[in-house]
Amino acid sequence: MSPPPLGLHASSRTPVSGLAVAESRVADPEATVICLHGGLDRGGSFARMARRLETFDVVAYDRRGYQGSRDLRPRGLDRHVDDLVAIARAEHEHAPVIVFGHSFGGVVALGAAIADPTVIELVVVFESPLPWVLERPSTQRPYSDDPALEAERFFRRMVSDRSWERLHESQRESRRLDGPALMDDLANLGRHRRPFDLTRLEVPTVYCFGESDRRDYYRALTSQLASINPLISSIEIPGVGHGAHLSSPDQMVRVIREQWERLCESV
Repeated sequence: MSPPPLGLHASSRTPVSGLAVAESRVADPEATVICLHGGLDRGGSFARMARRLETFDVVAYDRRGYQGSRDLRPRGLDRHVDDLVAIARAEHEHAPVIVFGHSFGGVVALGAAIADPTVIELVVVFESPLPWVLERPSTQRPYSDDPALEAERFFRRMVSDRSWERLHESQRESRRLDGPALMDDLANLGRHRRPFDLTRLEVPTVYCFGESDRRDYYRALTSQLASINPLISSIEIPGVGHGAHLSSPDQMVRVIREQWERLCESV
């Protein structure tokens, strides 16, 4: 992980050797929020949320294959789940654990909550792809075999052409180097019709989505999720785009706080 932005500090404490971890610690935390990034992102992107979670410990990390964790080659969804479970077990020793997963990070979060529900109290995900629950219409052309090219295409598609053009060449190259990990994420969604069974989820989970041209899809998806497992609820956040943790950190932190307070009151 490159030097984390203000709000997160690099940590040498990790139960997974080679995983680049950053953290923000407070005295007497209500809980620890573990943040998982999506495709072509990195743990440092949660710094804005970390600064606003003043009464929570926050842990974020570069998933294997990305940025500071590139030496840990991407090896499928199961390894990502194992990494998160290991971190959640370590954090659970001193505080309750909330997991926030953005996009593909939410898929990992759900898999970990199913794998070990004893160390995760709450899961919040944002616009995570679950094609085995409800296929998402897509006009995207087939992927090439060039990870660097696919990383550039993905960034242009998910962020914007203008943003890509504004990046310094070293920043573009850094994104291209994350191409193999990105393609592994995408391949995991493509080759697993159902990587895990959501009926086995025993942890309260909130699926969040924003305002976009896919809003009707997310409404249909969350309706399906509620019918699969009553522990999965949903929240539609008006005016928020896919990169909510970056563009709308106040709204995302508000959701996490409110859902945590709600859970504590129900216990």
